[in-house]
Formats: sequence, structure tokens, C-alpha cells
Amino acid sequence: MTGRLTVLAGPSGVGKGSVIAEVRRLHPETWLSVSVTTREPREGETDGVEYHFVDQAEFDRMVADGELLEHDAHMSASYGTPRVPVEAQLAAGGSALLEIDIEGARQVRSSMPDSQLVFLAPPSFEELARRLTGRGTESADRVRERLDRARIEMAAEDEFDVVLVNDDVERAAHALVALMTTPTALE
Repeated sequence: MTGRLTVLAGPSGVGKGSVIAEVRRLHPETWLSVSVTTREPREGETDGVEYHFVDQAEFDRMVADGELLEHDAHMSASYGTPRVPVEAQLAAGGSALLEIDIEGARQVRSSMPDSQLVFLAPPSFEELARRLTGRGTESADRVRERLDRARIEMAAEDEFDVVLVNDDVERAAHALVALMTTPTALE
């Protein structure tokens, strides 16, 4: 028996990281894939924990060699999911969780049609804008870029199996765990 892959995606600022952190607080055994990125680490990030940080040449090599389950470039950086750890987790019968963007979710659906795609939505676009602005980590231009991209991404929610509204992080985390532990509810 093999496990099931659950993909959590949604626009930047919706709280994917916060929901994942709450899931892992409640269920530390949850297996979460660590993505590869070409962006610089933010303060407090550790290579191999939040991301595997690589340069663009290494990322391009990984794409060319088929080492990434999905990949995309946005916001001046490339991101991707290493294939081997996900496949090994599933082959061992465990469940796997990916936190990726909309385009990555589409690629996973194409290559792994049995995966469960969960769209994390904000309560409103205004709340999403407030969250992105409130971070205080990016310039106004970068926030505007993220909001422009979010408008496009929010239109993709119909492509997903389930839409979870992140109006409360703990509630969203419990709902995600329920979906991961009872995936037949979608079938």
C-alpha cells in the first residue's frame, strides 16, 4: 500500500506557512516536503529546513535531470519540489504534504492524478492585501506584484478538490489534517 499526496496551494500571503506550522505543531509526525529555491534565505531560515537553497545553475540542472516533481519561477526566483523524497515517502506507505504555488499544483495533478489538491483561500481579497502589507518584509512594489499574482491565482480555486478558507489558522489546520487522514471523503 502506498500513501497519498496532499498539495496545499494558494496565493502568497494567504497563510499557507502558518497553517502548515499549526499542522506540524498539532501533528509533528506530518511529513512535509522541503522545496528547493534560488532565492536568498530570509533571516532565521536554515538550509534544508525551510528550503534547500541552491543557485540558478544547480536548479536548472535539477530540472533538466528530471529531479523535480514540479517547478516554477516567480518573484525573481525559482522554486521546485524534489521528486525522490516525495516518492520514497509515498512508496513507504506514508502520507506526504506539499506547500506549493498554483502552477506547481497543476504540474503535480498532471503527473500524479491521485493527489489531493487543497486550495487555501483568504476570507477576502482585502484581508489578503492587509496580510501582505502587514508583513513589513517587502517593498510596496513587491507587495503590489504579489497582489496582482494573487488575483490570477484566486481564479484557479475551481481546479482544486477542496477549498479551505483561512479565516482561523487553527480551524484551517484541523480541516487540513482531517483531509489528509480521511482522503476517501473526497472520492
